[in-house]
Amino acid sequence: MRRRRATGAVLAVAVAAPLTAGVAYATRAEPNAAEAPVAAIATGSAEVTKGTLTEQTQLSGVLGYAGTYTVDHQGAPGVLTAAPHPGATIGRGGVLYRVADAPVRLLLGAVPAYRDFGYGMSNGPDVRQLEQNLVAMGFDPHRRITVDRHFSSTTAAAIRRWQASWGRRSWQRTGRLAQGEVAFLAAPLRVTASPIRVGAAVAPGATVLTGTSTTRAVIATLDTSQRGSVRVGNQVEVSLPDTDPIAGRVTEIGQVATVAAGEDNNGQQGPPDPDQATVPLTIAIRPPRGFGLDQAPVSVDIVTGERRDVLLIPIAALLARPGGGYQVRLADGSAVPVTPGVFDENSGQVEITEGLSVGQQVEVPAS
Repeated sequence: MRRRRATGAVLAVAVAAPLTAGVAYATRAEPNAAEAPVAAIATGSAEVTKGTLTEQTQLSGVLGYAGTYTVDHQGAPGVLTAAPHPGATIGRGGVLYRVADAPVRLLLGAVPAYRDFGYGMSNGPDVRQLEQNLVAMGFDPHRRITVDRHFSSTTAAAIRRWQASWGRRSWQRTGRLAQGEVAFLAAPLRVTASPIRVGAAVAPGATVLTGTSTTRAVIATLDTSQRGSVRVGNQVEVSLPDTDPIAGRVTEIGQVATVAAGEDNNGQQGPPDPDQATVPLTIAIRPPRGFGLDQAPVSVDIVTGERRDVLLIPIAALLARPGGGYQVRLADGSAVPVTPGVFDENSGQVEITEGLSVGQQVEVPAS
């Protein structure tokens, strides 16, 4: 469910004037009837100002984790002997799973592992990734590795140190890594599922694990008609359950739209409605300390436009006009018809496109 609204941010020096006390009295239909107490409504006045409204859209979403990843087996076939449970996290250098008791370890990088690593191999971006990981894990204590595309003797020495940390004996420290011993992912993995049960056969190319990153994020749905008004890097406000709103930042806008099923005249599910097409919007946040809910429903307020140099009055100043439309009552008691534009639900202001000018005083309920 989405709704459009706007938030006022007055750029000019436009502070509403202090409310001036006044009284509006109710009239009596029967002047000869016995007098009864008459309810009085205290009023004041507010100045018509000029400023800026930032238009916002409120989106619905869920609090989860950023990214989706799959881990496919690239080693020799065998029996899956160990796999993590959903919710487990694996960081750089950690064991993802075991086939025939041989561990497959996680390294970080965008290029997938597609060949053996060893002295004499050709240069490539995968070598640079490997060396970056070896340095990050502390296996180049003397800083002899030159992180580049070339596999050198210092690269092999760092691998031997890594193999020693696994508990391998000296003769088992080869300084080489066979394809399938390591898997590269862009981020540490939070496991969501293991499609293959422990004890089942695993063939090369089979998906062993699926998961997300360990970074908390909000996944919201954005109407495709609004996609052009949202940019990566936009700042947003996220409302979590039972806590104050927090700041967030758009990190990814989905490229693939999904369409919800429509309804026919009888309320039954009908064909997809193209007007309901949405794309996923990923928003990075930092939840409050101790906030551990997963898949919690959230709302997201995101700025989608801005209206500069518009006339602004309090929404409370608007009165229903006989015959339709709106009017306001000026401080001198006269009623003036007005045409409202964008309503600002956060600051309680409304844009006036016709009927008023800057500096006029309009009547509002006294605070």
